[in-house]
Amino acid sequence: KKKKNIYIYIYKIKNLYRCVLKLKAGRLKMNVIDHVRDLAAAGLHSNVRIISSLLLTMSTNNPELFSPSQKYQLLVYHADAIFHDKEYRNAACKYNMALQQKKVISKTSKVRPSSTGCTTSALQAQNLPSEIEVKYKIAECYTILKLDKDAISVLEGIPSRQRTPKINMMLANLYRKAGQERSAVTSYKEVLRQCPLALDAIIGLLSLSVKGAEVASMTMDVIQSIPNLDWLAVWIKAHAFIHGGDNQRAINTICSLEKKSLLRDNVDLLVTLADVYFRAGDTKNSILKFEQAQMLDPYLIKGMDVYGYLMAREGHLEDVEVLGGRLFNISDQHAEPWVISGCHSFYSKRYSRALYLGAKAIQLNSNSVQALLLKGVALRNMGRVQEAIIHFREAMRLAPCRLDCYEGLIDCYLASNGIREAMGMANNIYKTLGANAQTLTILATVCLEDPMTQEKAKTLLDKALAQRPDFIKAVVKKAELLNREQKYEEGIALLRNTLTNQSDCVLHRMLGDFLVAVNDYQEAMDQYSIALSLDPNDQKSLEGMQKMEKEESPTDATVELDGDDMEGSGEEGDLEGSDSEAAQWADQEQWFGMQ
Repeated sequence: KKKKNIYIYIYKIKNLYRCVLKLKAGRLKMNVIDHVRDLAAAGLHSNVRIISSLLLTMSTNNPELFSPSQKYQLLVYHADAIFHDKEYRNAACKYNMALQQKKVISKTSKVRPSSTGCTTSALQAQNLPSEIEVKYKIAECYTILKLDKDAISVLEGIPSRQRTPKINMMLANLYRKAGQERSAVTSYKEVLRQCPLALDAIIGLLSLSVKGAEVASMTMDVIQSIPNLDWLAVWIKAHAFIHGGDNQRAINTICSLEKKSLLRDNVDLLVTLADVYFRAGDTKNSILKFEQAQMLDPYLIKGMDVYGYLMAREGHLEDVEVLGGRLFNISDQHAEPWVISGCHSFYSKRYSRALYLGAKAIQLNSNSVQALLLKGVALRNMGRVQEAIIHFREAMRLAPCRLDCYEGLIDCYLASNGIREAMGMANNIYKTLGANAQTLTILATVCLEDPMTQEKAKTLLDKALAQRPDFIKAVVKKAELLNREQKYEEGIALLRNTLTNQSDCVLHRMLGDFLVAVNDYQEAMDQYSIALSLDPNDQKSLEGMQKMEKEESPTDATVELDGDDMEGSGEEGDLEGSDSEAAQWADQEQWFGMQ
């Protein structure tokens, strides 16, 4: 028996040696497929596309010219070249043809073992492109073409044990986008099981309400085994706070990370910190951190849409225009530069153009929350409230902890007299995210719309200001309420107190309005001037100043009125130009399928 086993073992070694010799012989004698493979490996995609197209036509005219496995390889290389040229629908078609050809190989390659003990299929399989990789490429094409259901179907056809981390990551993102949260969590966890440092998968899990402690436990082994990775647990904790809506604790945690010498001046951390400051309503610190990140990385794109929006909202339209142009030079294939240009148009009151630019940004990145908000506010200001509501709801789904998404939706409800819906939404935010200055102000804003809930609004605003005396939105709403009640002295005191620590166009303008009400015209003029210096496009400050000038000099007012009449004809011409521009952008919208 021992001798018999030895002979079998020797026989197997001989067969294996013969297989190796055959493989070596095949390599020495290169065929045309080997040359195509070398072209593809060298990245010469345009060359691959031409030669593979010619060879496939030869194969069609003479089916005996190439074996099934060679034709499969040609189809895959041809599809890869087309994919590289960004012809994704054509590439998906060719990849599917390759998969059909692979089925032919499976049927015809069941050859009996030869005397050498090697099958032809075993020899050929050494060089065949992976079927799983081909399916991943098909799913990638479908994702780019926004055929998410087809992409999911293709990836689900790959057995679970054969799914690589990148397949699970794509599946997780697609499941999340489709609202299949449980399946998304499973796929993200599988990515982390295979790659414990997949930080985007960690963010995905936290965004789906998986507990931070559970996510941290999945990375604990790698944290303990690799030196200088102790910061990762704190990083996970910070992102858990972000996705839980606890902005203040998130800020404190990220600041503690940023102060560490090894992570100081990290651009990603600074952008995250700037974004959390923005969510917390701290515009000043948010802009500061964005500028710091931009100085460290002049080619930074991530987060610049939020930075551009804040700058536009603060009235720095020239800077916004420069920022948008600079980002277009870096890349026009990202949503951010389009959003920035859209914000510039929106705050310049060119709503049709803002709508077009927002739609273009969404085409480039359907998950861009800032693009959805831009398009939503443009639609709302154009009177298309129901369409705006759809965009705000999608933004809410993508970023459930961003209060500006809810504020946009509430504004739409109030614009369409849906006070009950607005109140329901505000109460839901208040209960979900807790009683902080922002949620209290949102609820108070809705209460101010109903004469029966004015006292409740006052109480809510007092609570908000007790938590954050410098929160501008709460100050503005409280000042509006005091103006209604004609409590001008209280309003002046509130605004003066807030302006001691910060300077804001709206606050200066409102203070000017209150001073006019108490006949303090000189200081009111000063306040309007400060407001216009902060935002030269603030129409209300300009109107307030012009109104005061007319009241102070009635003689000059008559002359000015005549001048206004003459200017009116010019303004009418401008308006006509504006309408023609709106019509032009409306045509663009129709072209892009937005109407």
